[in-house]
Amino acid sequence: MAGITLDDVTKRFGEGGDAVTAVDDVSLDIQDGEFVVFVGPSGSGKSTLMRIVAGLETQSEGDVYIGDALVNQLGPRARDIAMVFQNYALYPNMTVEENMSFGLKMSTDLSKSEINEQVTEAAEMMGIGNLLDNTPGELSGGQQQRVALGRAIVRDPNVFLMDEPLSNLDAKLRTTMRTEINRLQNDLGVTTLYVTHDQTEAMTMGDRLVVLNYGELQQVGTPLECFYRPSNRFVAGFIGSPSMNFFEGQLEAGTLVCDGFDYELSERMRSNVGDRTEVTLGARPEDIALEDDPVDTNGFEVKVDVVEPMGSISYVYIEPVDQSHDRTYVVEVDGQRPITEGERLYAQFPPEDVHLFDTGSGETIHQRKLNEEAKVTLSKQA
Repeated sequence: MAGITLDDVTKRFGEGGDAVTAVDDVSLDIQDGEFVVFVGPSGSGKSTLMRIVAGLETQSEGDVYIGDALVNQLGPRARDIAMVFQNYALYPNMTVEENMSFGLKMSTDLSKSEINEQVTEAAEMMGIGNLLDNTPGELSGGQQQRVALGRAIVRDPNVFLMDEPLSNLDAKLRTTMRTEINRLQNDLGVTTLYVTHDQTEAMTMGDRLVVLNYGELQQVGTPLECFYRPSNRFVAGFIGSPSMNFFEGQLEAGTLVCDGFDYELSERMRSNVGDRTEVTLGARPEDIALEDDPVDTNGFEVKVDVVEPMGSISYVYIEPVDQSHDRTYVVEVDGQRPITEGERLYAQFPPEDVHLFDTGSGETIHQRKLNEEAKVTLSKQA
């Protein structure tokens, strides 16, 4: 097993003025045995970055180390990695046993009995020991995914690379497989890079998240750090579901004037804002309260547009009554609370629960307060 170091890695496709930068000057240290998730929207560079680690793409600039070895000039086989792909990449004419053993037969000098022993052990670990004689066409999607994982495990590599391996599964099976992959990685202790665009997968699986956008590194941190301490507006909006609500405004004499309401900043907020005049307020759906009457001067009247019952909670989409543009924002409420479309209520943002961002750069300039337990948790993770 080994850690991974990326040193100023850049990847451009094309040449000259037509070149497209897919990965832009990314530096990253991944510890031995760590589970790291590359997360970002489509086109963010996360798969390209993983392919560079695998040796399937060559970086335009920078260095890649696996353990202490510089691997820039090494092909995928020489890097001692195992990849699990979105499409499983199983040989349709081979049995499960043949699929799982193929890599060992091609790249090792193990005897047939040793290979059979390793394949059987991996198959039992994945719960497919009774399927070794089946072909992929006879398996469900979840079973095929287990075969692909088992084929990677049997290699006993230094690094696992997983590129959106669960995207072809239904929602329930994805939840099950997330748990199984976490358990396997904990048991095996193998350094794992996992690519996903699904922030729920990222939050529930990774020791740390590497958040990317347009090839640029936005933040590296634990899931809770990225959620509670986002480095910029992009991370704040991408991590968390539903995403954070944003209200752009102009600062006038300590009051943020937004479209449809004014928000008086606390002393701590004003201190963090400094001399900026264009500021964006961010509030997560679960941190907005809907009241029958305004609780303080920061409350503003809203109209309920849509209510989405989710069971224990409901998502309520609201529109500020006095806004000049047609925008909706989402609030999370108790699922048993009766709220109807068209109802008029007052939205309240507790000052201790909001974030502030520089509107121009997107940089975070004010973070929400954390309770003491959350502070301890984040300090331990750091």
